[in-house]
Amino acid sequence: MQNTFVCPKQVQSPQSRPNISYNEAAAVCDGLNLAITYIRKIDFTKKRKILINGASGSIGSACVQLAKYYGAEITAVCNTRNLETVKLLGADDVIDYTKEDFTKNGKLYDVVLDAVGKSSFFRCKKILKPGGVYFSTDLGYLSQNIFLALLTPIFSILPGRHTGKKVKFPMPKDSKEDIVFFKELIEAGKYKALIDRSYTLEKL
Repeated sequence: MQNTFVCPKQVQSPQSRPNISYNEAAAVCDGLNLAITYIRKIDFTKKRKILINGASGSIGSACVQLAKYYGAEITAVCNTRNLETVKLLGADDVIDYTKEDFTKNGKLYDVVLDAVGKSSFFRCKKILKPGGVYFSTDLGYLSQNIFLALLTPIFSILPGRHTGKKVKFPMPKDSKEDIVFFKELIEAGKYKALIDRSYTLEKL
């Protein structure tokens, strides 16, 4: 009997490692990899006003830095302890959610990106500009964000519906191009992973 062997196609990966710690490199695999999924769905041909809820978390902090890289005006929502941190990451304005409800500040945004899944399209709709987009990293109550991503683009073009506000719920995916882009961002000093604490394997 003749044996048959299957050899997968070799994929070349970036050779050099950016000048960061292994802890920071590990953090990139989570927040930045997920954040790019949402940021890539935003039209940056014009300067956008973006509100990011959960801006000090893994995904939120990456969204702040990516949106800043693409030239957006960013309002970051987080707790009191992290206000200065998100400013350093690039936020133009900050809201302390322990003291203020960001849906009641009277301002309008092109994009609301909920990076912690604590809000909803229905709560945030009133602070979206006409044509504004709502993103969430969470499925939402009864998985509503999947259905809203399908339905709101249809509702926005119905007669009498001129606001065009909609939900987008893109699916994350991995690509070599993104990994190379992340490497370039880090080397250029345009991205820094936030690490709250580290654990040894014995403590996991």
